Amino acid sequence: MGCAVRTGFLLQYINDADLRSTIQAATNKSEAFNAFVQWLAFGGEGTLATNSRDEQRKRIQYNHLVANTLIFYNVFELTRILHELNQQGYELEAEALAELSPYLTQHVNRLGLYHLDLERQPPVINYAVPITTKRSP
Repeated sequence: MGCAVRTGFLLQYINDADLRSTIQAATNKSEAFNAFVQWLAFGGEGTLATNSRDEQRKRIQYNHLVANTLIFYNVFELTRILHELNQQGYELEAEALAELSPYLTQHVNRLGLYHLDLERQPPVINYAVPITTKRSP
């Protein structure tokens, strides 16, 4: 039964360009996240040097926690910058916005000295303010 289902899906995949495009886009997003997580996993280059399943899970979960924290920061900053540009009168193109990625690393100093200020609060962003976009012809 499984072979028939797989064959049916492969025939649909070969015949449907939209399905292939959707699968390719999802694969690209997954690969981008994996590359981002790998970049963050310095120290052993992401190699799990233990045979303990619990230690492996812990390292993967900690790495994903750091990745998700950086993604949150990147999205927050991108949103703030886009709101600033919009308030200054710049019209943002929907196609350009669709190409933005939260997997930015250029601003990250992985191996430097860090100052942690627990009293510092991020600025408030009014998410109710609409961002106007223009469609390209």
